[in-house]
Amino acid sequence: MDILMGIWTWIANNILTQPAYFIGVIVVLGYALLKKPWYDILAGFIKAVIGYQILAVGSSGLTNAFRPILVGLQERFNMSAMVIDPYFGQNAVQAAMEDTSASALSFISGKSFSLVMFLLLFAFILNIVLVALKKFTKCRALFTTGHVQVQQASTAFFLILFCFPALKEQDWATLAIMTILLGLYWAVGSNLCIGPSQELTDGAGLTIAHQQMFGVYVSSKIAGWMNDHSKKKSKNVDDIKLPGFLKIFNENLVATAILMTLFFGVILVILGRDFLVAQGFMTESQDFFMYILTTSFEFAVYLSILQLGVRTFVTELTNSFQGISSKLLKGSVPGVDCAVTFGFGAPNAVTIGFLFGALGQFLAIGALILLGSPVVVMAGFVPLFFDNATIGVYANHKGGLRACMLLPFLSGLLQVFGSAIIAGWVGMAAYGGYLGMWDWAVVWPIMTGVMKFLSYAGLAIAIVALIAIPQIQYLRHKQTYFMEVEDWEKCKEMRANGIK
Repeated sequence: MDILMGIWTWIANNILTQPAYFIGVIVVLGYALLKKPWYDILAGFIKAVIGYQILAVGSSGLTNAFRPILVGLQERFNMSAMVIDPYFGQNAVQAAMEDTSASALSFISGKSFSLVMFLLLFAFILNIVLVALKKFTKCRALFTTGHVQVQQASTAFFLILFCFPALKEQDWATLAIMTILLGLYWAVGSNLCIGPSQELTDGAGLTIAHQQMFGVYVSSKIAGWMNDHSKKKSKNVDDIKLPGFLKIFNENLVATAILMTLFFGVILVILGRDFLVAQGFMTESQDFFMYILTTSFEFAVYLSILQLGVRTFVTELTNSFQGISSKLLKGSVPGVDCAVTFGFGAPNAVTIGFLFGALGQFLAIGALILLGSPVVVMAGFVPLFFDNATIGVYANHKGGLRACMLLPFLSGLLQVFGSAIIAGWVGMAAYGGYLGMWDWAVVWPIMTGVMKFLSYAGLAIAIVALIAIPQIQYLRHKQTYFMEVEDWEKCKEMRANGIK
């Protein structure tokens, strides 16, 4: 048993929760099933892993570039707040598990984090089973974003034990319930995003497997509705030709650099040079203006790096997944990191989505402070950027500039208000963090409320609702539903002719 546990621990730590190598293994398996020569398989593995590592460098760089603002707003103005961020959320769950003195959180305290890793394994297996039985389940997407799965498994573990504290002493019953809920959420959420993603990428054969899957689907639908019911169609961000000197904003790098200089610059000036030096972000010899310029321009640099990583690994993943979808999980697509969409949508939509999402978050945070909320939220960069920029890309594709501004703004409001309500209610706010991204600020709080107040009847309602979602999708597009994955060009042609 110890040997099996050791093997699983190694796989979980080095493959399953490391998305670069997890995707690399998928590429190897896919190309092997396609009977590619060994050197093509090796090259595909290397390009997939390095491509994802490039994406990770871009993501990390964006987070680090934003750190002075996050630290500054907290330290400079003495704001003691809960941070909405997946990593802060995961740390909060671990801290609550280890804190045996917290009587209010007796339902979670003293539990082992190893149970979270078992939950990840069982939920992933259920996702595979649901896709394998797609004829009945109508689920067509495999969630492959390992680091996101760890974060979600830990938060789901906390929320479900909060709803059913009596399960604390029944580990296997706990894992069974959590496996069903989380495995269904992964399969159903990533399946929801297949249609919008195929439209955005024109049949690249992938979907989103991240923290805002329901948010992407809802935003895409609202953006399409806005466009269909508007007297004057809103232009796509990239189709807007600006006059005179404003033409410089037609260049993505230039637009991103200028807009982020204004955004970062105002906040950094408010924080002040002395504070930035005291915190170690600047040296005494650095010029304040040049520091602001460099920090702001880094946003454009890391965004370009991220997009390069996307282009590097997505081609290998989608090509190799044909082997898996044709031999093992027929008619399926891989669910990948939301940052992949930045390589397909309008580049400026990424910046606009981020900026308007930030506006929504900051206004909501201000409202909490003015209203004397017992839970004060601190903006975390991951929800601030990756939720809202992703929603901006999908919204712009379906509804143009208006949707690209409005929907990320609403997302920012929902992230803050929803996270404040759920984290304060369940007790995670006391440990300084909550996951805070769209689905976990909207969908999971609703499910948590239903389960807490209706007990096992609420659990049944949540499970039935998740099972029903892909069935409803199928009933709306019976003739083209599976073709959406298997033959996108034919699917487009049929839908253009009014065949659903």
